[in-house]
Amino acid sequence: MAALDGKRIAFLATDGVEEVEYTKPREAVEKAGGQAELISLKPGSIQAFQHLDKSNTYEVDKAVADADPADYAALVLPGGVANPDFLRADADAVRFVRAFFDAGKPVGAICHGPWTLIEAGVVEGRTVTSWPSLRTDLTNAGATWVDETCHVDNGLVTSRNPQDLPAFCATIVEEFAEGRH
Repeated sequence: MAALDGKRIAFLATDGVEEVEYTKPREAVEKAGGQAELISLKPGSIQAFQHLDKSNTYEVDKAVADADPADYAALVLPGGVANPDFLRADADAVRFVRAFFDAGKPVGAICHGPWTLIEAGVVEGRTVTSWPSLRTDLTNAGATWVDETCHVDNGLVTSRNPQDLPAFCATIVEEFAEGRH
């Protein structure tokens, strides 16, 4: 039996998502038996990037305004500079993220993904890592920032950048399999 055994995992992303930070974790979740769903700000498709260059588009499964966090076992927040900036400005996206923490469900965020966590008000008192430029934002929001490949704090998995994806992917699968924290 696979580690995630059919658990539904939400991937919250929009235009500007760093492609590999969406595709590699999604692949890991699906290989572990999870059902990945792309949640975004609007129906249709989103434009992924490889750094600052446009890459592929991905079909959205559900708009965040229509998504119920109770339907998902865990959440992944990929990075990219534009993606989390758009997400943190959307009240429905912020509410969606906060609901996972309120329910004690595991969450993974990589690179610039923690920007949305800051807006959701869920990093205070936690230890996290991220892309280095978020260090000040995270510490100002009450988090302790560490420069580590992957850090786990009570079900919250964070990593710094695409080079950390092997550790990030393995750790989210492990934490998602454990369930509520």
